[in-house]
Amino acid sequence: MLLDSIRTQLDSLSKSERKVALAVLDNPARTVGANITALAKSAQVSEPTVVRFCRTLGYDGWHEFKLKLAQGLALALPGLNDQPAQDDLAADLVNKICSRSINTLLDLRNNLNAEPVQKALDILSRARKIEFYGHGTSGIVAADAQHKFFRSGVPTVAYADPAIHSISAALLHEGDAVVAISQRGNSPALVRSAKLAKEGGADVIVLAPSGTPLAEAATVLIPIDLIFNTDPYTPISARLAYLVVIDVLAVGLALKRGPEFRKKMQNAQKALQEFDMQFDSFIG
Repeated sequence: MLLDSIRTQLDSLSKSERKVALAVLDNPARTVGANITALAKSAQVSEPTVVRFCRTLGYDGWHEFKLKLAQGLALALPGLNDQPAQDDLAADLVNKICSRSINTLLDLRNNLNAEPVQKALDILSRARKIEFYGHGTSGIVAADAQHKFFRSGVPTVAYADPAIHSISAALLHEGDAVVAISQRGNSPALVRSAKLAKEGGADVIVLAPSGTPLAEAATVLIPIDLIFNTDPYTPISARLAYLVVIDVLAVGLALKRGPEFRKKMQNAQKALQEFDMQFDSFIG
């Protein structure tokens, strides 16, 4: 995810910082094995520029950046960059797709900052209403989020229609919360609805790549920086990262509601199991 984050932020970097980024992307393994002087020479910049580049990405300096890069490369499984091919056997597909998914989740675990997640949980725990917005595959994630969060006892809804969530966002007030979800972060309709919600006083939690228009509209950004390329199967793994973040927020909210709420959730689950037993008996 660190390399993906660098790629997504290339356009927002200064000219000299971009040189450092390209040098890192050209050979990440060499970067890990080199010192700051070697990287600066390779990128044809000064050492202070390398430090500024690291800080722009959110790290204290060169050593923290290098450590995160090394961890990401060490944990990566084979198959991350192997695209499914026409003549792949089932065993090949199992290896490639599972490796991609595992690598995506390992990157998420190692690089996702806990601070914005905590801020998001604070907002959600005091929200009177939670609305989830997303388009396309992100709309599926929004629907999944609504399915998980409605059990929290807070009114929730998910919208994938731009016109509908635009109207709904304009009606929100202080104390309401929006979770806007996008794998690319550049949907004009989502950005507009996020801004409308903020204008009404609602908090907007964004799950999207950093440095994108939707990220700029957030009250709290939970950055999910994943690379998109010509491989049409990339979104399959990317969606897993978003679903896991939704799970983290849903579980975190449930825990913040306390033991009494947990008891209510258990009662609801018990009622559902009893209903399933009755239904199975009916159709049997």
